[in-house]
This record gives sequence, structure tokens and C-alpha cells, in this order.
Amino acid sequence: MTIFDRYKDYADQVSISPSLLWEHDLSGFDRLKSKKIVVQRIIERGWLKDFYAAINLYGGIEGFREIIKEIPGLPERDMNFVCKAFNLKKEELKCYTRKQLRNQLLNS
Repeated sequence: MTIFDRYKDYADQVSISPSLLWEHDLSGFDRLKSKKIVVQRIIERGWLKDFYAAINLYGGIEGFREIIKEIPGLPERDMNFVCKAFNLKKEELKCYTRKQLRNQLLNS
């Protein structure tokens, strides 16, 4: 059990902080269409309540995990965090495999 397992307790009490998406016009912003951007911002700069809101919005822990896997870029510390917190392997993350391919190209 992790701290994120409590997301259901906050289903109607939390929302994603608008400050995480400061450069977007939120009046017409589609959080479902832009889910990778939203989840990336939450991982990089979000509070616990932002995690709860996104997990509820995107279909629970499993839905959130699937979005994490598709994020194109995360700093190393954030990759380590999501792997520990959501029981993922680095090799499952698109950002990790992209980084490895980029390193191979630069070192060849």
C-alpha cells in the first residue's frame, strides 16, 4: 500500500492546481486530450492533492500508470520517483528508453 492508494477518499474534494498549467488557456483546455502534459507537470511540480485529482480523473492507479509510461521526457529523479511510487520498471517508461537511445547515438 502506498500513499496514493487513498485517492478514492478525495474523489470530490480535490482538483488539479491551475498553476501547474500556467501557460495554457484553461477555459478551453482539454485535460483528457492533454493527459501526458498534465501528468508530467504533476510528477514534476505537483502536490499530493494534484496526484489524487489526476488519479481520479484518469481512471485510477492503473490508468495513471499507463499515462506515466507514455510521457516523453522526465528528469532522472522523477523517473526514479514514479518507478518506486507506482511499481514501474524504468524500461517501461518511454522517457527512459528515449534517453537510452539518445545516449547510444551520442556515444557511437
